[in-house]
Amino acid sequence: MTDMTEVQLMVRLLEAARSSIGLEQADIGFTCSGSSDFLAGQAFSFVQTLDAVGAFPPISESHVEMDGAFAFYEAWVKLQIGEIDTALVYSYGKSSPGSIRDVLALQFDPYYVAPLWPPSDAVIALQARQLLEFGIVSLEGLAEIAVRSQRNAVGNPNAVRASSTVTVCDILAEEVVTDPLRPSDLAAEADGGCAVVLATGSRARDLCDRPAWIRGIDHRIDTQALGVRDLSTVPSVVAAAQLAGAMEDRIDLAELHSLSTSQEALLLREIGLGSEIEINPSGGALAGNTLMAAGLMRIAEAADRISKGEADRALAHATSGPCLQQNLICVLEGA
Repeated sequence: MTDMTEVQLMVRLLEAARSSIGLEQADIGFTCSGSSDFLAGQAFSFVQTLDAVGAFPPISESHVEMDGAFAFYEAWVKLQIGEIDTALVYSYGKSSPGSIRDVLALQFDPYYVAPLWPPSDAVIALQARQLLEFGIVSLEGLAEIAVRSQRNAVGNPNAVRASSTVTVCDILAEEVVTDPLRPSDLAAEADGGCAVVLATGSRARDLCDRPAWIRGIDHRIDTQALGVRDLSTVPSVVAAAQLAGAMEDRIDLAELHSLSTSQEALLLREIGLGSEIEINPSGGALAGNTLMAAGLMRIAEAADRISKGEADRALAHATSGPCLQQNLICVLEGA
């Protein structure tokens, strides 16, 4: 939780992203952001946050009402066209003033489901219960994912939930908050944002000693209506992973944007990520879920580890919509 406004949050992050590679805003060919007017409670709230980018010089700018990972995709497309060689992508979310459980109810159809105001954690629990009933995962398996997240998050300054001593027994001893899920099974809410810079070819080499190259990226969508989906499968993430070339070569690590331990278990199964792959070394969204930025953070975390030489090939995943409805896969490689 923070007392800063969205503009104040992003000023520091945007300046850090640009200055770390020696760029000014005038050097950026395209700027794209992701946020939610519903979360801010104000139409066109993203326009105010452009103050953090800077009033001058004039910029080529776009915005998506989605997680910043999807703004990242738009910027990548712009780079492919060849009109620009650099792009700035940022996203942010400040959920502490309101209730995510209620805001996310508005993503359902406005006639039959949204008027019922289904709490988001209850909807996630429906999917978790189906996975348990089908034998796809166990309560102990979910607790193991929660333990891994909290232990990996130790040392991550952006995490809001971390512990080096937590055990499976500790997780299972927690009181159930939305059957069958416990507090540690659900992503920890966080205020914040994320900013990244994209560049093409030789430009990227000039800006960074070891760029994280985008080798494949794709996103797909399943139907919004939960009643016509089998919640124990995610066809959109399977298709996105295949089209992004995720499994064409080894993967060293994966950063998965999961809002619950049950969703993480399902993603591991659907994408086919084995035990030899390091999963969410940052702790993932379970350790700190900034609505509208957690997906972009997964890409940034994966890219950062490649740039530091800690991995050669990584998979980053972002999601949007109820129960993993929309999914983006980005495959990154080091030079």
